[in-house]
Amino acid sequence: MTNKHVAVWDRCLAIIKDNINERKYKTWFEPIIPVKLEDEILTIQVPNKYFYEWLEEHYLSLLRKCIVTELGSKARLEYIILLDKKNQFSNSTEKKQTAIDSEQIKNPFIIPGIRKVKIDSGLNPKYTFDKLIEGDCNRLARSAGKAISDNPGKTAFNPLFVYGGVGIGKTHLAHSIGNQIKKQHPKNNVMYITTDRFTNQIINAIKKGTIDDLLAYYQHIDTLILDDVQFLAGRAKTQEILFNLFNRLHQSGKQIILTSDRAPKDLANMEDRLISRFKWGLSADIQPPTFETRMAIVQDKLEDDIEKIPLNVLEYVCHNVVNNIRELEGVMISLIAQSTLNLKKIDVDLAKDIIRRYVVSADKEVALEKIKKLVAEHYKVSVEKIQSSTRKREVVIARQLSMYFAKNFTNKSLKSIGDDFGGKDHSTVIYSLKAVQDMMDTDEVFKNQVTEIERKVQMSIGSGF
Repeated sequence: MTNKHVAVWDRCLAIIKDNINERKYKTWFEPIIPVKLEDEILTIQVPNKYFYEWLEEHYLSLLRKCIVTELGSKARLEYIILLDKKNQFSNSTEKKQTAIDSEQIKNPFIIPGIRKVKIDSGLNPKYTFDKLIEGDCNRLARSAGKAISDNPGKTAFNPLFVYGGVGIGKTHLAHSIGNQIKKQHPKNNVMYITTDRFTNQIINAIKKGTIDDLLAYYQHIDTLILDDVQFLAGRAKTQEILFNLFNRLHQSGKQIILTSDRAPKDLANMEDRLISRFKWGLSADIQPPTFETRMAIVQDKLEDDIEKIPLNVLEYVCHNVVNNIRELEGVMISLIAQSTLNLKKIDVDLAKDIIRRYVVSADKEVALEKIKKLVAEHYKVSVEKIQSSTRKREVVIARQLSMYFAKNFTNKSLKSIGDDFGGKDHSTVIYSLKAVQDMMDTDEVFKNQVTEIERKVQMSIGSGF
């Protein structure tokens, strides 16, 4: 009488045989031996780890289809891999039944991952702790990152939630942690990924029906770095999947690092249960660097070229570019380029000119007032009404559109934009940005109006007001 596990596997093979060619079938499925069936868990024996890895990489979906068809949605598949010293397959009964000569891999479904899977970390090797200048602005976050690098997943900082404004070092810190972990723990699978890319992966997986495969892949990751989680706002399915993934990784002792432009409590359009997970570990903010820290940053960044910039020019730039490290570095690089390529003398006047033309600084405060005026003129309302709390439709639209342009044409934070519109909460700003985008997607007339006003705004900025 045929054993039940053999009968189940034979039926699986029949399905498999109909889906692949004969050569692949003989190579990858005929050598498999069914071992047992207990509690909807079918155990099969494969010749070696390479064989197992190949199945995981190429036939995961097909195996899932078979096992679920035969045993139902709760079905599981386990593997026994022979540890033959010659790395050759043996058909002997003794070999199959001797536990000491085999290794069993137990998983929540079909193998949660390849142990030797190659994962592209996505890390930028240029971002390291050596290049991340420490100051009062980032000391807590940087220290926590160093501690995590020593013992990923084993500190109280799991997750580490780093938040702060644009261009002040959040992403640099995240990459630095990942690179240091790779250096100190070479076997640790690290992945850095932006929220937008993560969302696109989920969208593609939904289209292909491979969400389980995607989650299985992520279970290989020992350290997950997710950048700009504020963009999860309004993405319900992505939030749901991240919540489940977060739980799986955290429960397995894996390290999670998140960055955002605001604290967890200030995240809008986000599931409460997900926000609560973000708060489990340490939330550390990064502030704009002090003048002294800005000086140290540019001196370190420019290295040998720093001698080309007079001290008074260096100090002038560091006094006038205060909120964005990337802009600060950009000004310095522009100064050197003007000197080297255009043979211009590096002085305060040249620095002023570069800051005026390339940096969203104090001059761009004028941009916001110009934006309000242009939008107000278009909708025939006053700037005062735009900044008020009135809920009249034309005023609301004008206010939302002004916030939309403020976000796109100035370097102001969401909180700062809200303050400039009568003390609105940053969540109101987020809602306004989404409302404008939704209207543009559905209303061609409104989209054309936005394009027209945007052209006027661009002309105003280009003319220097």
